[in-house]
Amino acid sequence: MQKEIIIERLRENGCRITKQRKMLLDIILKEDCSCCKEIYYKALEEDSGIGSATVYRMINTLEEIGAISRRNMYRVSCDNPYGAGNVCTVELDDNKICQLSDEKWRNVVEKGLKACGYIDDQKIKNIFVRSCEKQESL
Repeated sequence: MQKEIIIERLRENGCRITKQRKMLLDIILKEDCSCCKEIYYKALEEDSGIGSATVYRMINTLEEIGAISRRNMYRVSCDNPYGAGNVCTVELDDNKICQLSDEKWRNVVEKGLKACGYIDDQKIKNIFVRSCEKQESL
Protein backbone atom coordinates (compact mmCIF):
# COMPACT_ATOMS: atom_id res chain seq x y z
CA MET A 1 0.00 0.00 0.00
CA GLN A 2 2.77 2.45 0.92
CA LYS A 3 4.51 1.95 -2.41
CA GLU A 4 1.39 2.87 -4.39
CA ILE A 5 0.79 5.98 -2.27
CA ILE A 6 4.38 7.15 -2.74
CA ILE A 7 4.27 6.50 -6.50
CA GLU A 8 1.07 8.55 -6.72
CA ARG A 9 2.74 11.40 -4.80
CA LEU A 10 5.73 11.26 -7.14
CA ARG A 11 3.41 11.48 -10.14
CA GLU A 12 1.57 14.42 -8.56
CA ASN A 13 4.97 16.06 -8.14
CA GLY A 14 5.65 15.67 -11.89
CA CYS A 15 8.04 12.71 -11.70
CA ARG A 16 8.16 9.92 -14.24
CA ILE A 17 8.06 6.52 -12.59
CA THR A 18 11.11 4.77 -14.02
CA LYS A 19 12.43 1.28 -13.33
CA GLN A 20 15.28 2.80 -11.33
CA ARG A 21 12.90 4.87 -9.18
CA LYS A 22 10.77 1.78 -8.49
CA MET A 23 13.88 -0.21 -7.61
CA LEU A 24 15.11 2.51 -5.23
CA LEU A 25 11.70 2.71 -3.60
CA ASP A 26 11.68 -1.08 -3.12
CA ILE A 27 15.11 -0.91 -1.48
CA ILE A 28 14.00 1.85 0.89
CA LEU A 29 10.79 -0.03 1.79
CA LYS A 30 12.45 -3.42 2.31
CA GLU A 31 15.82 -2.52 3.83
CA ASP A 32 16.90 -0.64 6.94
CA CYS A 33 19.33 1.76 5.29
CA SER A 34 21.00 4.40 7.43
CA CYS A 35 22.44 6.60 4.67
CA CYS A 36 22.29 7.41 0.94
CA LYS A 37 25.54 5.55 0.33
CA GLU A 38 24.09 2.34 1.73
CA ILE A 39 21.02 2.70 -0.52
CA TYR A 40 23.35 3.36 -3.46
CA TYR A 41 25.40 0.19 -2.83
CA LYS A 42 22.25 -1.94 -2.54
CA ALA A 43 20.98 -0.38 -5.79
CA LEU A 44 24.31 -1.15 -7.50
CA GLU A 45 23.80 -4.83 -6.69
CA GLU A 46 20.56 -4.76 -8.71
CA ASP A 47 21.55 -2.27 -11.45
CA SER A 48 25.24 -1.73 -12.15
CA GLY A 49 24.40 1.27 -14.34
CA ILE A 50 22.77 3.38 -11.64
CA GLY A 51 24.65 6.51 -10.64
CA SER A 52 25.01 7.94 -7.18
CA ALA A 53 23.43 11.20 -8.37
CA THR A 54 20.27 9.29 -9.30
CA VAL A 55 20.06 7.87 -5.79
CA TYR A 56 20.68 11.24 -4.12
CA ARG A 57 18.08 12.96 -6.34
CA MET A 58 15.49 10.27 -5.55
CA ILE A 59 16.18 10.55 -1.81
CA ASN A 60 15.81 14.34 -1.98
CA THR A 61 12.58 14.03 -3.98
CA LEU A 62 11.12 11.52 -1.51
CA GLU A 63 12.04 13.84 1.33
CA GLU A 64 10.45 16.83 -0.45
CA ILE A 65 7.12 15.02 -0.88
CA GLY A 66 7.19 13.91 2.76
CA ALA A 67 7.53 10.19 2.04
CA ILE A 68 10.76 9.75 4.02
CA SER A 69 12.61 11.54 6.76
CA ARG A 70 16.37 11.62 7.20
CA ARG A 71 15.77 11.78 10.95
CA ASN A 72 14.10 8.38 10.70
CA MET A 73 17.08 6.89 8.86
CA TYR A 74 15.25 6.67 5.52
CA ARG A 75 12.23 4.86 6.82
CA VAL A 76 8.98 5.55 5.05
CA SER A 77 6.78 8.04 6.87
CA CYS A 78 3.76 7.96 4.60
CA ASP A 79 0.60 9.62 5.86
CA ASN A 80 -2.52 7.54 6.28
CA PRO A 81 -4.70 8.23 3.22
CA TYR A 82 -7.85 7.38 5.19
CA GLY A 83 -7.59 10.19 7.71
CA ALA A 84 -5.18 11.68 10.22
CA GLY A 85 -7.12 10.40 13.26
CA ASN A 86 -6.72 6.79 12.22
CA VAL A 87 -3.40 5.13 12.94
CA CYS A 88 -4.28 1.73 11.52
CA THR A 89 -6.16 0.82 8.37
CA VAL A 90 -6.95 -2.84 7.75
CA GLU A 91 -8.12 -3.98 4.32
CA LEU A 92 -10.05 -7.26 4.41
CA ASP A 93 -10.30 -9.83 1.61
CA ASP A 94 -13.86 -8.64 0.83
CA ASN A 95 -12.37 -5.14 0.27
CA LYS A 96 -13.94 -3.81 3.48
CA ILE A 97 -11.77 -1.17 5.17
CA CYS A 98 -11.51 -1.02 8.98
CA GLN A 99 -10.08 2.21 10.36
CA LEU A 100 -8.81 2.25 13.92
CA SER A 101 -7.84 5.18 16.11
CA ASP A 102 -4.77 4.89 18.35
CA GLU A 103 -6.93 3.88 21.31
CA LYS A 104 -8.92 1.28 19.35
CA TRP A 105 -5.74 -0.13 17.74
CA ARG A 106 -4.08 -0.59 21.13
CA ASN A 107 -7.27 -2.17 22.50
CA VAL A 108 -7.48 -4.67 19.61
CA VAL A 109 -3.81 -5.63 19.93
CA GLU A 110 -4.01 -5.90 23.73
CA LYS A 111 -7.13 -8.12 23.62
CA GLY A 112 -5.55 -10.26 20.90
CA LEU A 113 -2.35 -10.70 22.92
CA LYS A 114 -4.38 -11.66 26.02
CA ALA A 115 -6.59 -14.09 24.06
CA CYS A 116 -3.51 -15.81 22.63
CA GLY A 117 -1.81 -16.00 26.03
CA TYR A 118 1.08 -13.62 25.28
CA ILE A 119 0.27 -11.19 28.10
CA ASP A 120 -1.61 -11.21 31.41
CA ASP A 121 -2.16 -7.78 32.97
CA GLN A 122 0.62 -5.88 31.22
CA LYS A 123 -0.18 -2.70 29.29
CA ILE A 124 1.24 -1.96 25.85
CA LYS A 125 4.03 0.60 25.93
CA ASN A 126 4.89 0.73 22.19
CA ILE A 127 3.99 -1.11 19.00
CA PHE A 128 6.50 -1.37 16.15
CA VAL A 129 5.11 -2.56 12.82
CA ARG A 130 6.86 -3.35 9.55
CA SER A 131 5.07 -2.93 6.24
CA CYS A 132 3.07 -5.97 5.12
CA GLU A 133 3.74 -7.23 1.62
CA LYS A 134 0.75 -8.75 -0.15
CA GLN A 135 1.08 -12.51 -0.31
CA GLU A 136 -0.86 -14.80 -2.59
CA SER A 137 -3.20 -17.26 -0.89
CA LEU A 138 -2.17 -20.90 -1.02
